[in-house]
Amino acid sequence: MYAERDDPWQLADRWYEQRKYALTVAALPRPAYRSAFEPGCSVGVLSALLAGRCRALLSCDREDRALAQARARLAHLPHVRVEHRLLPEDWPEEGFDLIVLSELLYYFTAADGAGLLDRAVRSLEPGGTLELVHWRRPVAAHARSADAVHQQAGGHPSLVRIATHSEPDFLLDVFTRPERPGTAAARLSVAAAEALA
Repeated sequence: MYAERDDPWQLADRWYEQRKYALTVAALPRPAYRSAFEPGCSVGVLSALLAGRCRALLSCDREDRALAQARARLAHLPHVRVEHRLLPEDWPEEGFDLIVLSELLYYFTAADGAGLLDRAVRSLEPGGTLELVHWRRPVAAHARSADAVHQQAGGHPSLVRIATHSEPDFLLDVFTRPERPGTAAARLSVAAAEALA
């Protein structure tokens, strides 16, 4: 797709994408993160927004033309690394307190998606945030639906869903890896973190 157009989904121009990205960033439960990972960053539009909430951000993609645009878009941000990586083989070894899987997991079969989720959980520090955002409409290139992807993540034994947003077009779910296993979602909310609940 990138061979035909620099930004095949018009990620930088469409109101749909701008609104979705604003909701993605607004749903993050912490005001700031130490280190974030965003695989499948495409042309770096969401990366630029995430960079404002992170002291360090690793964004990656497998498409060189997309990466060239992401690097140009993020060049003024020294705390952002943009790398060529092919997942799952090139999953980074470091730990993160934020991982954003946006428009990615439905390209993988259920078995491969489970493996990627396990890698994400292992990379996610206790108390860290895992956010999933996926388009719900049918796409021939997708191995699974957004609903199947989010249902699979919701069943992961090390994750607790603390926020969800559902529209006909996309699903957004925010999970945390509790510092103490078995902690109820109500005790992990933003209000609970600020002793309001």
